[in-house]
Amino acid sequence: MPTDQAATAPPRHQEPVDVHLLLRRDGPAGPEVLLSRRAGNVYAAGLWHLPSGHLDGPHEDVVTALIREAREETGVGIDPADVRHAVTVHHRSPGGGARIGILFEVRRWSGDPRVIERAVCDAMDWYSLAELPSPMVAYCRAGLDAYQAGRQFAVHFQEPGDPIEFEPTADRLHLLSSADASTQAPDRRVREFAEQAVGRITGWTDTSWAREGSRVWWARGAEGGQWFVKIHQSDRFHGREVKAYRSWVPALGAAAPRLVAADPGLRAIVITAVPGQSLHGAVHPPEEQQRIFHRIGELAAAIHRSVPGLPGEGAPAALGKLDRNLDAARDHLAPGDEDLVRQITAKADQLPDLDLVPTHGDFQLRNLRWDTDTGTLYVIDFERAEQGVAVRDFVRLSDAWAGRPDLYEAVMAGYGRHLSAAEEEHLAVHQVLDAVSGIQYGIGHGDPELVERGRRTLAQLRATRSSGLPAATPEPSR
Repeated sequence: MPTDQAATAPPRHQEPVDVHLLLRRDGPAGPEVLLSRRAGNVYAAGLWHLPSGHLDGPHEDVVTALIREAREETGVGIDPADVRHAVTVHHRSPGGGARIGILFEVRRWSGDPRVIERAVCDAMDWYSLAELPSPMVAYCRAGLDAYQAGRQFAVHFQEPGDPIEFEPTADRLHLLSSADASTQAPDRRVREFAEQAVGRITGWTDTSWAREGSRVWWARGAEGGQWFVKIHQSDRFHGREVKAYRSWVPALGAAAPRLVAADPGLRAIVITAVPGQSLHGAVHPPEEQQRIFHRIGELAAAIHRSVPGLPGEGAPAALGKLDRNLDAARDHLAPGDEDLVRQITAKADQLPDLDLVPTHGDFQLRNLRWDTDTGTLYVIDFERAEQGVAVRDFVRLSDAWAGRPDLYEAVMAGYGRHLSAAEEEHLAVHQVLDAVSGIQYGIGHGDPELVERGRRTLAQLRATRSSGLPAATPEPSR
């Protein structure tokens, strides 16, 4: 290069390289990392930081440097085979100095960590990744946030005047995706929508159902918040769920999530996370089952009474699709099923009108979460919610109490009353329509679970009718 050009060219980057020890263990509240508090005449004194240091000359590679720094600062011994690269951060301090920091994860070591260099470190302790201490060096916090987000490279260029310690309002972290980035996170537009609503998200986990085009993610924020981000399959589902969250769902209080944000263009929503485990496939002792089903009845009543009912309807609108659905499902029906369906729906037009109330529309065990520790029941997923007859919410739930009259009685006790004769007639019609619709949909979309559920519902109805008993035995009159 000519001398005059060299004189005017900006200086080349010559960043120092430092290594950071991400010593990780499993704690009672989840993963924990070892942090030390800087002290004395050092940069960022009084702030928490990962044990770290510079390479000790050109002869030393980064793994050797990490092992040496770990021994000198914490007293632990590390085998090179146990060192794993976690994150590389290109950082610039508020003063303008840039450096390359490499975080290495270590999950196995010898010795107990302790403060060795007391002149530059006055404390050392384990902290949950979900509850990192304050104040913390912003550079270190950026690396840990990238680590929790599953990213292996990040840029953290601070501006003049930025604090050395981590401050959410001056967060300069920029996360980069790898060429083979995981599909755990949603696409960029959805991530940006969610972060505009709740702030920076450092962790994504795909929690979608393996059916029905479900697209749901569990999102964890930099400050420890948790939400679910959901993309609806259609404008109709999006409109239903948003309308429910903005109208009657708040009346359920803590038993349901809260809507944080909605974007009709993306058909996306952000909702608060609720605790507990799904009741789908869960096993509980009989007494706890009865308590859960009693609470299910109470929750159903709260949904149906959240706003006043409106003048009702007779035959369900889905009756118009019956012949088409039967044509698709016929080869998968058991002997007598079609006759049963025709018999139950034959008088649907003469059904007495029932009031229209808010209904969940998919009120079944997979959309109910039970917190065993607190004995609290939660309901999620309102994309099929709409005004309808109350028994609409017992159609899929009835599969859970089949053969268990004690669970049926628990639901009705929680609901505050048994179904009337007119409601029993409506319920039977809705059950056969849902069963046939589920069978044809399951066939067309390769979902054997839906097919089996529909066949099971029809078999249960056939058995109760052949025995001369109603589908759900009401409480004896007094």
